[in-house]
Amino acid sequence: MTTPTVTARGAAPAAGVPAAARPRSRRPLAQWGFVAPAVLFMLLFFGYPLVRNVVMSFQHYTPKTFFTGEAPLNGFDNWSAVFRDALFGKALWHTLVFTAGSLLGQFCAGLALAVFFTRRFPLNGVLRSLILLPWLVPMVVSGIVWRRILDQDTGVLNSFLDAVGLDGHTPWLTSPHMALLSVILVNIWIGIPFNMVILYGGLQEVPRELYEAAALDGATAWRTFRSVTLPTLRPVITVVLVLGFMSTVKILDLILALTDGGPADATQTLGTLTYQNSFVRLDFGAGAVVGNVLILISAVFAVFYLRANRTEGK
Repeated sequence: MTTPTVTARGAAPAAGVPAAARPRSRRPLAQWGFVAPAVLFMLLFFGYPLVRNVVMSFQHYTPKTFFTGEAPLNGFDNWSAVFRDALFGKALWHTLVFTAGSLLGQFCAGLALAVFFTRRFPLNGVLRSLILLPWLVPMVVSGIVWRRILDQDTGVLNSFLDAVGLDGHTPWLTSPHMALLSVILVNIWIGIPFNMVILYGGLQEVPRELYEAAALDGATAWRTFRSVTLPTLRPVITVVLVLGFMSTVKILDLILALTDGGPADATQTLGTLTYQNSFVRLDFGAGAVVGNVLILISAVFAVFYLRANRTEGK
């Protein structure tokens, strides 16, 4: 009687399907299984609102049609109305000035503090923790507090200036010439901790050997900072500026809490204009147009950022 032969390594593989091919055939399915949640999330919470906003900018929306969803198409009427409005040009200019001034002030102050805290001295950690407080306070709360501080008649800042013999009646938030500058200064105060933390972390990764080599070559402190610190920090600086731009160009709550876009539209930005068109004037089509312009500006900045990174990588 003959007995079936059994291989030493166990049962033979299924006929017609190689053992190595079966796991490979499941690999693409497993990969899509991991990617699918992220793709679904992007489509639901980014893709759909973006497409819906673009479509809304070509429709005639009223409070009634907003709820019924039966707004008729009106072509480029919303776009032409927004671009002909003189307030749009002012809001665009204020957005650029506000973003550039905030980024410059936050970055310079944050970098200076980051370099300062790389030195060892008593209470270093305590002071760094205290500087983080503006970043932890909600934006609306910061705006309300600074509105009281900058009040022309009862504000702490003007009272202090009056006590030291300076002009204690400066209209920080009520003058069209001072309001935008005041809002920029408040936003710089809020953004300094973020810049300091990220840049301080980057400074910790700079090799000490580079500073020792620069000292042996007789480089001054400024030359060492310019030739060693800044080139080494370039990737970190890029990340800080990109994140700062994305968070600054769309700021709404801080400006609403401080000035509500006034006085005389002196602090009106694209973010506040979108809010006022959509939720104050209930012109949702015009609000969608301004929102699309804001998205387009961010997209152009992102393209330049990606091209710059690609050029640096070559």
